[in-house]
Amino acid sequence: MTEPAYVAVDWGTSSFRLWLIDRAGQVLTERRSGEGMLAAAKAGFPAVLRSHLAAVEVPDHLPVLVCGMAGARTGWVEAGYVDTPAPLSAVLKQAVRVPGEVRDIRILPGVAQRDAKAPDVMRGEETQLLGALGLDAVGEALVCMPGTHSKWVRVKDGTVAHFSTFMTGELFSAVSRETILSLAVAGADDAEDVASFQAAVRAAYEAPAFAANLLFGARSRQLLFGGTPAAARETLSGTLIGVELAAGLSGSVPQAGVMLIASGRLAVLYRLAFEALSAAPRPIDADEAVRRGLSIAAAAIWTK
Repeated sequence: MTEPAYVAVDWGTSSFRLWLIDRAGQVLTERRSGEGMLAAAKAGFPAVLRSHLAAVEVPDHLPVLVCGMAGARTGWVEAGYVDTPAPLSAVLKQAVRVPGEVRDIRILPGVAQRDAKAPDVMRGEETQLLGALGLDAVGEALVCMPGTHSKWVRVKDGTVAHFSTFMTGELFSAVSRETILSLAVAGADDAEDVASFQAAVRAAYEAPAFAANLLFGARSRQLLFGGTPAAARETLSGTLIGVELAAGLSGSVPQAGVMLIASGRLAVLYRLAFEALSAAPRPIDADEAVRRGLSIAAAAIWTK
């Protein structure tokens, strides 16, 4: 039988993902739940982790490596930050051991940009970057990492030089549920309207200063010319993503182009968004990236 070597955990704000990994870096067992930082703060981080470890019968001696919001100030144990310019190798060296636990549990730090004009932080994405680029990355990379809080990161020779966070996903949720535009998207089904989405991406990319006006157009267009709730929803989504791309692509783009680290529905949406701008990013699966990043970190921490 394949022997397990360690447990890898990606602990986000609203999600929990655990993988039991063998010595060859292969996944033996996977568990997912909605017990992210917000839920775990109420139930207790140790209790949540132990319940998942017990469910897959993880031996008591196996270590656990965690990335993400469990290391935030409001998380389990604060893991701090590596300041930019931040070598990805430094993330491995500053892993924090959880005190009071018999099991060896380490939490990886995040990355902080202590720039008064552009302060920013990330947690979890640094591990995806490590998995996507490795420790020996050479050259410059521009990385797009979609999510509730999307990140655009410039990495040079394995060092995070600069990054920007965009609240694209959270804004979409708020705008589509808490504003008058909720009337336009009410009753939207799962049908895709690629044409409406890509048209909105192009319009916002070309005139990002008109973002608020373009968002309202989802309602006014529906009232004056008709259209489905799905088309209105795709217009909102396309507008917000188009504004993000306008900022993310405003600087120089490396010859290798943009690396897109995403999975699931977000991977599809952002691929369509780049396509609307006649661009073709290099896709990297986000789940594979974070698992590989945790694997690299585990090897550096526990392999003597």
